[in-house]
Amino acid sequence: MFVLTGCGGAKLSVADEQMARGEYFDASKTYRKVYNKMTKREERPARGEVAFKMGECYSRLGMAARAAAAYQNAIRYGYPDSTAHLFLAQQLHADGKYAQAVKEYELFLEMTPDNVMAQKGLEGASTAAELKRNKTRYVVKQPKFINSRRADFSPMFNGDILYYTTTNEKVTGDNRSEITGMKKSDIWMVKKNERGEWTKPEAVEGELNSEMDEGIMSFSPDGSMMYLTKARRSPSSNTGVEIYTSTRSEAQWSAPVKFDVIPDTVASYGHPAVSPSGTWLYFTSDMPGVGGKDIWRINLKERAGSLENMGEAINTPGDEMFPYALSDSILFFSSDGHPGLGGLDIFKATLQPSGEWTVQNMGAPINSEGDDFGITYERPGVEAGFFSSNRGDGRGYDHIYSFELPDLKITISGWVLDKDEEPVPNAVIRIVGNDGSNQKAVARNDGSFSFPLERGVSYVMLAGAKGYLNAKQEFTSDSAEEDADYAIDFILASISKPNIVENIFYDFDKATLRPESKEALDELAEMLRNNPNITIEMASHTDRWGSEEYNINLSRRRAQSVIDYLISVGIQPDRLQNQGYGKSRPKTVSKRIAREFPQFKEGDVLNEEFIEELTPEDQAIADQINRRTEFQVLSVDYQMY
Repeated sequence: MFVLTGCGGAKLSVADEQMARGEYFDASKTYRKVYNKMTKREERPARGEVAFKMGECYSRLGMAARAAAAYQNAIRYGYPDSTAHLFLAQQLHADGKYAQAVKEYELFLEMTPDNVMAQKGLEGASTAAELKRNKTRYVVKQPKFINSRRADFSPMFNGDILYYTTTNEKVTGDNRSEITGMKKSDIWMVKKNERGEWTKPEAVEGELNSEMDEGIMSFSPDGSMMYLTKARRSPSSNTGVEIYTSTRSEAQWSAPVKFDVIPDTVASYGHPAVSPSGTWLYFTSDMPGVGGKDIWRINLKERAGSLENMGEAINTPGDEMFPYALSDSILFFSSDGHPGLGGLDIFKATLQPSGEWTVQNMGAPINSEGDDFGITYERPGVEAGFFSSNRGDGRGYDHIYSFELPDLKITISGWVLDKDEEPVPNAVIRIVGNDGSNQKAVARNDGSFSFPLERGVSYVMLAGAKGYLNAKQEFTSDSAEEDADYAIDFILASISKPNIVENIFYDFDKATLRPESKEALDELAEMLRNNPNITIEMASHTDRWGSEEYNINLSRRRAQSVIDYLISVGIQPDRLQNQGYGKSRPKTVSKRIAREFPQFKEGDVLNEEFIEELTPEDQAIADQINRRTEFQVLSVDYQMY
């Protein structure tokens, strides 16, 4: 990736000069040779200094493991500056060694308790492991169609074309960069064919690419102008970058022209990002600001006097780079100064109505312990696109990754059954949400149904079928951002046959309802409210024991107890008719009863003659089945006057 101060014998003075010019790759090789020659005991302090400088080169190259080892050697050889512990902590952090990083941050803070970078680093390292465990729903992949064996990074959409920066072996020029050791970067692109498949990457056409480094681009809203970062290399100045523009005509991009964001400055400025409205140009610069490299912006329509630092909500004492404007109120950027998982993390800044920016870490798996940066979205409103990262690459090479936030799959499904738990095909289910949604489905032949839901919405569901009473259910979906499949069943009461009311309990030999009957009775009352045009016969049945007269009287009193309860909760009395059948109507075994008690067959009538042939255990079960409370629909045209 481009950085704003760039990366290039075995003399220490040569290495220092290379380092000063930002030629980190060449400098690291020279420092390594000098370091390996320092074998005498009296050279230990000098060896520590060289190790420290090697660590700085490796950290600039994104080689966190090598950088951490170099800083550890610097400390081992007595390097006197305590910042070695801070830099070691940062590189351990960027290598995913969070526990070790925490110890080094804490050690440094004992010596320098007010250091903001160490405080933020400690916060990030302390929470990084949890962030990695609690991943977001984003799906991240490394696509093969775009990545080469070298560094590929900073993708950017311009319409349907994906542009990106690459150092692959086919780029313009033969010289390798003293900064990175790779060939100098060019801008390439990939397109989709008529089948929507990505084609083979190719260099952009025209005069855009040269033997210098070009890359990290953005586009005007109409796509005709490219703002790009171009390396500044001069014998009279240090390595830096500047913003250039190129215009497109008939698929050809013109030779870049310098864009004077900040006239008459020696500061570096790059990583341009044009807002979709074309109003703002965001960029990164090492001009004096909050600290390190900051994100700035200018108004492209009012150039003069519009230069603005994005402020302390976004910028930190660390580095903030690679801005990307999804809209005028949503800005993405990468930072090593905000708490994160290590190295550069991608952050989302949202402009609030108050004018303040709130900043949020994008979390894992978009962010990793490595450098994550250069994000681009396919288009506003679609949570998919590409970004770049050097995660898992010991050489520090960057690669392009895709990301996508899949739609939440929240469903509610179940069955519509009758009181015997048999499917009710062709039942109509309606579901109305407090978000204004209104859906309708017909149950399949097996009685099953399914609806898609939105999270955090309250729904009212109503199921009905010809020959059955309606049933209602209420449900609120969870607000958690995760896939979910909720289950709910509807039990429809038949209009044409008696329906058992389960879980109605009486004291022995009494008509008094026991408290545990309340739930079932409340469900029965709700069913009557959902079907306001029906009247019912409330009937109770006893087992075979006792006289006919006694059982008729007991069952009538029990049915009346149910009616009295229903009236007490608001059901009109003239909708309810009492009937006590005693033992005169023994139960006929249904499919449900046969499934629950396979010793009985469907169609068996549990009368006295049948029961007396059973074992004592089965006799008790049969008597229990006969002791039941049922309701039968009498009419479906009741009107309350």
